[in-house]
Amino acid sequence: MLVLPAELTHEQALACSRMLAQGLRSQAEPVVVADAGALKDFDSSALAVLLECRREALAAGKTFAVARMPQRLRELATLYGVAELFPAAP
Repeated sequence: MLVLPAELTHEQALACSRMLAQGLRSQAEPVVVADAGALKDFDSSALAVLLECRREALAAGKTFAVARMPQRLRELATLYGVAELFPAAP
């Protein structure tokens, strides 16, 4: 499972995206799960990071899901029209 940090704004986005991509490549599981439960301070960059992680997972032939997405982030994803790209992890 990939874990997002407590703070994910524009300033942390690139480093976080790189960290998640590295973690994704090291996973053998067919489903990549990003745990967003720790997110407290974030902006739309968090969605960009999740979208990039999803792209990496799909390129590797894996599926992608998000666990414990904060309601505010889910609302932001809905506003931007990308909520359906982030299914909840089982």
